[in-house]
Amino acid sequence: MRKKLKIAMMVSGIVPVPLPKDYKEIFAPMEMAMDIANGLVKKGHKVSFFTPKGSKSKKFKVYESSFQPLYKEKITNYHEIDEKGKFSYLFEQYLICLILKKYSKEHFDIVHIHPADRALPFGYLFPKIPFVYTLHDPVSLWRKKIYRLYKTKNQYFVSISKAQQKPAPDLNWIGTVYNGIRLKPFSFNPNPKNYLLFIGRLLEKKGADTAIKIALKTKQNLIIVGAPNKGAFWEKRIKPYLKRKNIKYVGYVPYEKTYKYYGEAKAALYPIKWEEPFGLTFIEAMACGTPVIVFDRGSAREVVKDGKTGFVVKTIKGAVAAIKKIDQIDRKECRKRVEEKFSIEKMVNDYEKVYYEILKKK
Repeated sequence: MRKKLKIAMMVSGIVPVPLPKDYKEIFAPMEMAMDIANGLVKKGHKVSFFTPKGSKSKKFKVYESSFQPLYKEKITNYHEIDEKGKFSYLFEQYLICLILKKYSKEHFDIVHIHPADRALPFGYLFPKIPFVYTLHDPVSLWRKKIYRLYKTKNQYFVSISKAQQKPAPDLNWIGTVYNGIRLKPFSFNPNPKNYLLFIGRLLEKKGADTAIKIALKTKQNLIIVGAPNKGAFWEKRIKPYLKRKNIKYVGYVPYEKTYKYYGEAKAALYPIKWEEPFGLTFIEAMACGTPVIVFDRGSAREVVKDGKTGFVVKTIKGAVAAIKKIDQIDRKECRKRVEEKFSIEKMVNDYEKVYYEILKKK
């Protein structure tokens, strides 16, 4: 029988756990980390979560720091801090310092950090402590250089898709663990309504403007869900089209209310313009039985089974053609794929395997 592990975990100084109701943004890494922590505790492991003030959990141990969550900071908006000097990094590095201070007492088997950029110097300085980092963003050119610079045998990377590893296959990858979701809230809907859906952050790379173009070309109804953005992209390429009859914008919707929109859509549109490392909204849609039409970038072909749970296309023309044959997709197959590959249980089991694999290498 394998020994039960002691795991230290850290994600962010921006928010406490669980995510507060007044925090009106998507924070997928924190949601994922909490699900991983809860799942590991259920399997008998001990998890210590290091966070800013105001955190609580009945399942894992919480170590609160002395600073309040940055989203509440009144000195200046934390987004501005990030852009001007990366001062938020110093708050999060303080949390990592707390982990290291507790290490001699707690003797953690694994230190699992989600923002690798904050932690690499610590892993470099403490070569006997196993650090594992889940990468939630594409491996950009500058990240690749930095990750190589800090490369040591005790620092391991987990990708959330195989595609994410392609820019830097020589990093110390320990495996790929797909994100998982709680399946119960995403109830299966075999009888969708007559609309397409775009749900997600309204950023250019996510392709909401292209989703609008696809809806206009096909004369289909499109519902857009997401917090309004600022700047030229929102003002010029989204906002003017919200007056169209077939384009409906509903704004920010709390996570627990997104299920209705997913389930009632006949297809979810994701004409992404970047190398999407995973695509959580893809599996949320499929869990409700809703097929996904996605541009062929990043993880698209790993997450969506082309022709079976949606269509992976390269152009607007391809998306238009896919909409015409969307009824060929069996919605039950969409749900089945998520149950088999993208459940929380599968994700937790895979992280557990990663931890044991790392300990074998010590």
